[in-house]
Amino acid sequence: MATAAVIGSQWGDEGKGKIIDYLAKRADMVVRGQGGNNAGHTVVIGGKKYALHLIPSGVLNPGTVNIIGNGVVIDPKGFFDEIKVLDADGIDTSRIFVSDRAHIVFPYHKELDRLSENAKGDEKIGTTQKGIGPCYCDKTARVGIRTCDMLRPERFREKLAARVKAANETIVKIYGGAPMDEAAILEEYTDLARRLSPYIRDTGVLVDGAIREGKNVLFEGAQGSLLDLDLGTYPFVTSSHPVSGGFAIGSGIGAASIREVVGITKAYTTRVGAGPFVTELTDAVGDMIRERGHEYGTTTGRPRRCGWFDGVVVRYSARINGTTGTALMLLDVLGAFDEIRLCYAYEHEGREITDFPADLETLHECRPRYRTAPGWKTDITGCRSYDDLPAEARAYVRAVEEITGVPVKIISVGPGRDQTIVREEIL
Repeated sequence: MATAAVIGSQWGDEGKGKIIDYLAKRADMVVRGQGGNNAGHTVVIGGKKYALHLIPSGVLNPGTVNIIGNGVVIDPKGFFDEIKVLDADGIDTSRIFVSDRAHIVFPYHKELDRLSENAKGDEKIGTTQKGIGPCYCDKTARVGIRTCDMLRPERFREKLAARVKAANETIVKIYGGAPMDEAAILEEYTDLARRLSPYIRDTGVLVDGAIREGKNVLFEGAQGSLLDLDLGTYPFVTSSHPVSGGFAIGSGIGAASIREVVGITKAYTTRVGAGPFVTELTDAVGDMIRERGHEYGTTTGRPRRCGWFDGVVVRYSARINGTTGTALMLLDVLGAFDEIRLCYAYEHEGREITDFPADLETLHECRPRYRTAPGWKTDITGCRSYDDLPAEARAYVRAVEEITGVPVKIISVGPGRDQTIVREEIL
């Protein structure tokens, strides 16, 4: 049995889509287990860029089965928008299956998300306003609507009518907003239920069956470990669990089924939205990293905050995920600098901290302690083996390994599939 989970080691946007696409060439099945279309994976094939939000990246590999698991919240409109683009490019979408236990995102979730975020004023979380948080709230409150409800039209209409009425109570009375059009939502989503029904399966059975048959199964993560609801920089987090433990729950399989955990890690650090960021650079260096790395959100287009590599974050991520190997991404972006810095610890009130703190006030007060490495000042996008890299770039990779305690098994030197250096195979 070969099973691997691909997780983001930082705050998301690490380049998971590329590595998942690369590994999916050897995978029989790719499984998405959490989040919604608030996340985005960008994959470049033959110079063409694909931005995937709900559909697993394995869809771009012929023969791979793609699973949207029970831990994902599904926006049917977003799902079919992606299907339309893939179909137009001749991509086979018949190998996509959606869990019958997954919850559905509706227009009232998006409106509640928008109103709630706006009401926070300066205390905004920085959500994508895709309705993900309110959908997970309904799930936790045990009033959500699942895809299996869509398979029973009368029950679906009754549940949806009740939820629209309840949501309107909050929208109007709490936020002073305009009520949602119940009839229009019922009509639109009854049609979407009909269109989605052929994709719906008990996907936990499919995943378990593939594992028992000894097939290669890849678990795809969205967002990053520092956005985990329990273990991230709360409250500036997502509403699900993008750590390796969350994949088991969100896919309907036992935790022991996942053998390898690959931490996708940028060679520097980025973050979208509010919250503490110890190594953030608000100067010309940060701007240069942003422009060289094209650091703008796949889903929102928002510019990402950029900074030097934060080893405290990645070491913490390795602990909470049980990371067995690192995929070091965007190493080529650092090729313009004479000197590069890596944060190995924080300083707080005169003492050194090597463990990532839970308290955000403490985190805001922390300052990075850096070790400095010489830059390589050359284009490495054409390198295809570890030995092809300049000595300075290899020294940087070793420094990342020393600080995090995790071996770097894959190095990315560009967005293309072929711009990937594999030091140790994963699947």
